[in-house]
Amino acid sequence: MPITNDHEFKAALAALDGCRRRQATAHLVRQALDLTQDSRVKAGLDLAMRCDADEAELATAAAGVNSARVATYTQCGHDANWACQASHFVASAAQHCVKPEVSASGAWEAAMQARMARICQSIAAGVGTSNREAEAQYHALEEYMKAKGSAS
Repeated sequence: MPITNDHEFKAALAALDGCRRRQATAHLVRQALDLTQDSRVKAGLDLAMRCDADEAELATAAAGVNSARVATYTQCGHDANWACQASHFVASAAQHCVKPEVSASGAWEAAMQARMARICQSIAAGVGTSNREAEAQYHALEEYMKAKGSAS
């Protein structure tokens, strides 16, 4: 079933079990990974894709991702550096992925943070904003669910 709006998107995230929800959330955030150069964020998302990640590994990754989030927040300062803001939103989104259990609301929050990162990128490029990122996320979640056999 195609995902065409945020209501369906939220329902699809909520329908996933713990590990699959964490993987799907990480998959969505990885769609915006090009907006950060921080290796801690990439490492956290790589770990989040593994169902066998234990709590100690997740805690270590969470500390790294949080450090990246704080660093980008500090770097952005009060200036409207949209590229830096995008990197900050990606790190904030990744934080949700390195929790032992990703709730449906946490998955939604991560997706919104990733959308905000793309919006910042659009503003930085001077092309404005649109709903393209929401539609891209709907498609990415559909593809993930098809690949994992979770499609309804």
